[in-house]
Amino acid sequence: MPAISISGLNKHYARVHALDNIDLTVEQGEFFGLLGPNGAGKSTLINILAGLTRFDSGRVSVLGHDVVTAYRRTRRLLGVVPQELTYDPFFNVREVLRIQSGYFGLQKNDAWIDELMAALMLTDKAEANMRALSGGMKRRVMIAQALVHRPEVVVLDEPTAGVDVELRKSLWDFIRRLHREGHTIVLTTHYLEEAEALCDRIAILNLGRLVALDTKKALLARGIGRTRRVCITTEQPLGPLPGNLAEKVRRQEGNQLELQLDKSADSVIAVLDVLRAHGAVIIDLNMEGADLEDVFVELTRRQKV
Repeated sequence: MPAISISGLNKHYARVHALDNIDLTVEQGEFFGLLGPNGAGKSTLINILAGLTRFDSGRVSVLGHDVVTAYRRTRRLLGVVPQELTYDPFFNVREVLRIQSGYFGLQKNDAWIDELMAALMLTDKAEANMRALSGGMKRRVMIAQALVHRPEVVVLDEPTAGVDVELRKSLWDFIRRLHREGHTIVLTTHYLEEAEALCDRIAILNLGRLVALDTKKALLARGIGRTRRVCITTEQPLGPLPGNLAEKVRRQEGNQLELQLDKSADSVIAVLDVLRAHGAVIIDLNMEGADLEDVFVELTRRQKV
């Protein structure tokens, strides 16, 4: 039985087709990535899963239970960590987690709450008011809230947005532990290197449509053999580049230049000749194959054309 099953899902907001005939299955125990640019439909899909948004047509189920007709059951099976930091400023951390437990009818849940706080390094903040916590600590509390009823499926919507590197690492260590313990994880993130490192399969949404759904290896294979990333360091910062080269620029900061080249059409030697003719003195050059970000940019750009 799939952890999440979505078939023929459609959702409109006025003239916007937010989700366009989405078919998607997440298997039990998967670490699944749900990617897409802003406005792609990711949050709408998550809200539908959580029973917070109604949809126009289709069917959505969690572990075989329909999210409409068996709302209470599906909500019990699902833990959602939203992107926005939302909290009640009148309670401390332990009280917030006890109240969240009560929503699911769990009256004697302190042992699990203590375990969660220890795992998320919140123990010394247990009696602290939510208003007194840093943004990173509030995000930890939100993850604890989503897990307080021990859901089998965990949805993480940008869980590391706005947190520092150390906190991001500790959060991913904990989420990897959840996955090892058998939880199904669905992740949305703008940090594509996180998705590439963590996810088994990846779906890419764009303009409400599912433009890719495959294993990480298969998605990466779409870019291999066609594109290469060339990173160039020059002695002095470069000014505006010629038009035929400017369209290949992914990033230009000071004396750092990153180009996306088509292996079949773009000669690295010819590119270097153009830069030298432009007055550049090249002091370092590095070439890499395509990564998940390349595939993501290619797929989402292709749909807009």
